[in-house]
Amino acid sequence: MKNGLAIVNAYVILPGAMHFYERMTEELAKRGVVLKLATNAQIYSYIDSKGNLSGTKPDVDFVLYLDKDLFASYMLEMKGLRLYNSARSIELCDDKMLTHLALANQGIKMPKTISGPLNYSTEENLDFLNNLEKELSFPFVTKENYGSLGRQVFLINNHEELVKKERELGHSPHLYQEFISSSRGHDFRLIVVGGKYVTGMKRSSDNGDFRSNIGLGGHGENVEMPKPYIEMAEKAAKILRLDYCGVDLLEGPSGEPILDEVNSNAFIEGVEKVTGINVAGAYADYIIKTIY
Repeated sequence: MKNGLAIVNAYVILPGAMHFYERMTEELAKRGVVLKLATNAQIYSYIDSKGNLSGTKPDVDFVLYLDKDLFASYMLEMKGLRLYNSARSIELCDDKMLTHLALANQGIKMPKTISGPLNYSTEENLDFLNNLEKELSFPFVTKENYGSLGRQVFLINNHEELVKKERELGHSPHLYQEFISSSRGHDFRLIVVGGKYVTGMKRSSDNGDFRSNIGLGGHGENVEMPKPYIEMAEKAAKILRLDYCGVDLLEGPSGEPILDEVNSNAFIEGVEKVTGINVAGAYADYIIKTIY
């Protein structure tokens, strides 16, 4: 019997992740593959007292990894399992600064991006903020490196807001970015499977928010995706060696694509409804082609 294992987080099982699993279960079943479900807490791995990796190895052909637990993903790979996506690709996408670093010097236009220095003390140092204000003009964006659904993204309008936000984020990885005003309240989500564009949509805010995430009240629109947008999304996915991803692109002042983020576990419910494209089926076909 052909079978795979989907892994989700044990503590926060997002509805989007469960819908992803259910759709993949449905499409893989049509193709003769059974997809089981487990959490990262049920995958028991450890390094024993002799320094060897131990624990159970799931008796499956592949793992559909719908979580961001890097340590569990690396240990599963060390046991010889094929993960979709790979642990390294998930790592590069989960940390927004690592994403930009991996795509730097590759001919991919991005907002000017500056990493915030980590503060390991209770002291303040304004040197970074003074330099930051020389490089970026208000308003600009700050993001926590680890975050999803647009909830850890903020717009900074003045010096006072900057000082306050830096005090809040200084002890966690974060970055600052140029604000692309031409894309205020809208962006484009492109789905790429196996390095090839499958479908995409325009996302727009309905409440005046500068962010366009559907989870924050935005909506999706089926549009004809411009060729430069498709080419940029495919290039980013290939550089990051992603089996599956959602690439978020901003619209530049002249309509050109500007890479915002790459999501290794982009949910599919919204884009399937908006476009009518069977994204889960395309992903299932790719998994079967590459694993069997």
